[in-house]
Amino acid sequence: MIDLKALRNDPDHFRRGAEAKGTVVHIDELLELDAQKRALLSQMESARAEQKKLAKETGPRMGQLKGAIKKASNEEKPALEQELATLEAQPAALKSKVQEAESAIAAIDPKLQELLLTIPQPPAADVVVGPDASANVERRRWSSNFDPDQSFEAQRGFAPKTHLELIEQHDLVDFARGVKMAGSRHYVLKGDGMRLHEAVMRMALEMMTETHGFTPMSVPVIVREECMVGTGFFPGGRDQAYHVAEKERGGGHDLFLTGTGEVGLMGVYADEILDLDQLPITATTRSTCFRREAGAAGRDTAGLYRIHQFDKVEQVVIHAADAEEHRTWHEKMMGFVEGFLQALELPYRLLDCCTGDLGQKNEAMTDIECWMPGRGELDGEGRPCGDWGETHSASRLSDFQTRRLNLRYRDAEGTIRHPYALNNTVAASPRVLIPLLEIHQQADGRIRIPEALQPYLNGRTTIGD
Repeated sequence: MIDLKALRNDPDHFRRGAEAKGTVVHIDELLELDAQKRALLSQMESARAEQKKLAKETGPRMGQLKGAIKKASNEEKPALEQELATLEAQPAALKSKVQEAESAIAAIDPKLQELLLTIPQPPAADVVVGPDASANVERRRWSSNFDPDQSFEAQRGFAPKTHLELIEQHDLVDFARGVKMAGSRHYVLKGDGMRLHEAVMRMALEMMTETHGFTPMSVPVIVREECMVGTGFFPGGRDQAYHVAEKERGGGHDLFLTGTGEVGLMGVYADEILDLDQLPITATTRSTCFRREAGAAGRDTAGLYRIHQFDKVEQVVIHAADAEEHRTWHEKMMGFVEGFLQALELPYRLLDCCTGDLGQKNEAMTDIECWMPGRGELDGEGRPCGDWGETHSASRLSDFQTRRLNLRYRDAEGTIRHPYALNNTVAASPRVLIPLLEIHQQADGRIRIPEALQPYLNGRTTIGD
């Protein structure tokens, strides 16, 4: 959520930010409702102040009048009673004013909050302006023994198989039975497919906890709506989430399946005030994730690339509100992922996302893509030429999520502030298995296991022996 005071002070900044992200917003309507609410609050506060003043000033006089009425003659009593009635009516009139203002605010607030939740965080100044993903900028790439600019066959001496072909050859996944049980885009990892998946997940979690010192946490993957709103996945991403309608069954609140461990890791600290010495919080989780993936199917989304259920190791950092520290953490978190991918010997590149490819919550975002020989355009023989596929995303969120979650901290001067937050995928499987299988396939069809992954597979060096 954006800072409403900042919006009042510079609405054009937020208009430009929304335009850069390609988002339609209603800032004028929001500001008008905000002005109405503030005027009503002022009226209500004035009426309450007058109530206190009247109580202080008229209380003694009302006591005197009540005493005087008891002793007054019949001729004196009507005037005294009239004065008392006038004094008694004044608090009631002020109470009515307070109630009217409260009712008016209650009528305005839902629409005001609805509009406020739609205002995106403006892109940071260092983000490239562009309409969509086509304007993203490659920052750097890495590969130890494979050049994505050259064909796989020219480098390895044989035509590569796609991950679907390798899966079938080694009986790693059962798609048919997954679809039978749960519908399209479901699957059953089996045998070495499941072993490889578990190995990657264990390696990723151990790297984050044992090497980089992050705190491992188990968090719910089924959460209240407040968590989804607080982390910025609602209202815009509601169509991507699985909804559990508990209210219809007599429950107190509906629930939603999360699409990333970030939701739980951030939700842990909602509505809390942290001390400065608790920051930075560096946390990681392994969680099962659920996404409806409501887009159209196609060849590049087939197999394990775009699915409804997967596992992910996620990293989250919450730190004191400082722009320089924010950028430093962003680079560090991406560095952790680069080390992971280098250990797996997977060619990758970093893409800085342009303004039009940022989500509502991001001030900046960098995607990490791995080279997948089974993607891309087809050659003359109908074989894929290879292409990049997204496997990770690293986001700078500033205080967008922490405002929505009402997460705060006391700074060195004791001032209550909203901290900054970042998140980054460490590993999402089984998607990451696609480049792992395709890049490390051998001419005889076996899959070479990178040395760093071998300890998590009981020392095995290949799949398919």
